Amino acid sequence: MASIEGLNRRFAIPGVAQVTSGHGGLPRISVTTPVASAEIYLHGAQVTSWRPAGGEDVIFLSQHSQFEKGKAIRGGIPVCFPWFRNKLDDPKAPSHGVVRTKAWELDSVETHRDTVVVSLSTISDEGTRAWWPHDFHLVHRATIGTQLTQELIMTNTDSGPVRFEEALHTYYRVGAAESVRISGLDGVAYLDNTDGNREKRQEGDIAFTAQTDRAYLDTTHAVEIFDPVLRRRIRLEKQDSRTTVVWNPWSTGAQSLSDLGDDEWRTMACVEASNMRAYPVDLAPGQQHTMKTVIVVAAIQGSSQLP
Repeated sequence: MASIEGLNRRFAIPGVAQVTSGHGGLPRISVTTPVASAEIYLHGAQVTSWRPAGGEDVIFLSQHSQFEKGKAIRGGIPVCFPWFRNKLDDPKAPSHGVVRTKAWELDSVETHRDTVVVSLSTISDEGTRAWWPHDFHLVHRATIGTQLTQELIMTNTDSGPVRFEEALHTYYRVGAAESVRISGLDGVAYLDNTDGNREKRQEGDIAFTAQTDRAYLDTTHAVEIFDPVLRRRIRLEKQDSRTTVVWNPWSTGAQSLSDLGDDEWRTMACVEASNMRAYPVDLAPGQQHTMKTVIVVAAIQGSSQLP
């Protein structure tokens, strides 16, 4: 990995973006503009903070995250590829794929009006081929402004077709998980990972009352998190994503995660754009696929009760 000084010589934008030494000494891109601030680690190409001007951070990051080589960062927006959760044909493979603990390359940092666009990339190598025998080129492009836009761009550089899963595993910071409501998935079928992945159907809004781990199927529309404690709505819009994952470990699941505090589950909610299980992506040699997300935050005006 290039030195932080060398990266700054190439990519820093005075007063706007610079590469700094983050937790554990890992390089991160720090962005500050009149409309928003953000942090993105080269480790996993992972967004760990996005804060619109005048507001609180939208992204949750565990105080117990392990910022070190070979370890996943708990919180932020991990990039999951080329599988989600456990690899179905190899339980020894790393959870959520082979790129979230890799050091990605910083390709560019650019300004466009009131936004900053950060592009990072990674390619297949001996380490990835040990678990997934295909060649690929993966780009993560984050556009930081009054909204947070992310694009995950996969190019099949292999000699044959490939099939893969993917997710932008977003941890949102919430005031109290028990009080949030998630709308936009009423009537959608989902696989319940807390119940042997049985297929069920959502009725009304989602409320966290116990450990929740669901993959909503064949859904492409936007989802909203209503947070009466922090008095805001978080809207997730997506393109070329056919599944949406909703997760909160609750107290029972949090206790089994060494990099998550016992009570931190109360201030997080994961709602994730993905393509997984029955909806993977198939690409012929040379083909490209882009999954895109847009996160928008709006304050709740007046009563904080659900409409």
